[in-house]
Amino acid sequence: MNIDGKIAFVTGAGRGIGRALCREFRTRGAAGVVVADLDGERARDTAAELGGLGVQCDVSDEAAVNAAVRAALAHYGRVDILVSNAGFGVTELDLDDALSAPNAMWQRMWEVHVMAHVYAVRALLPGMLERAEGYLVNVASAAGVLSQVGDTAYSVTKHGAVGLAESLAITYVERGIRVSVVCPQYVATAITGFDEALPEGTVPGVLTVEQAACAIADGLEREQFLLLTHAEVLGFFQRKASDYDRWLAGMRRLRAGLRCSGGFLKVKR
Repeated sequence: MNIDGKIAFVTGAGRGIGRALCREFRTRGAAGVVVADLDGERARDTAAELGGLGVQCDVSDEAAVNAAVRAALAHYGRVDILVSNAGFGVTELDLDDALSAPNAMWQRMWEVHVMAHVYAVRALLPGMLERAEGYLVNVASAAGVLSQVGDTAYSVTKHGAVGLAESLAITYVERGIRVSVVCPQYVATAITGFDEALPEGTVPGVLTVEQAACAIADGLEREQFLLLTHAEVLGFFQRKASDYDRWLAGMRRLRAGLRCSGGFLKVKR
């Protein structure tokens, strides 16, 4: 899809990859951006910078998502690209107990990493189907095709986001809807514990949000389903599929290498 002239609706866009994507879309000629974020002030500030619309939105609340979409449609008349990007991580990973997260954390992960995509697509898909054109983008994680050691709830729900995107692609592509799922590895955001202003190349393997946004936008223009900001993830994914037992053994070695006193890995925030 050519981004030029399109209207994009991006969740979790007050900072991080979402904000960088809004900026990248405008650079590539997007006619407008809807900046949706749980932090309404951040959303409005980013929108003001880009001449877009800022809306406060709790993506885990379907009524709030519907209200944000109504505001977007009232302002722009349509949405061409949905980037369902909002997400969160935990600050402490338990390397010795795969089921340590409390039920409340599992539920919140499910609501934000799976149902939020469902709510946004439900709200915007009818208009896209009417026009026989639109783009649905779920931002998942490399944990959605591999796994995040020490954070089972995150990995499971990111796998769910990938599965949802697959179902959308299977069902709607023949009706003019394009679908992508983004599976980034390490990007300098709050989720990974890095300062968003981290200069490019400072930490090997860690991309800036601008680098990630550029890679994602390139993938959308190619209409590629699986968008990987880190090329090496494809090799890991292929090795996993070709020999699951060997991959699991490798992940156990990774866990052993990460393990610190008490079985916890701290993530800076």
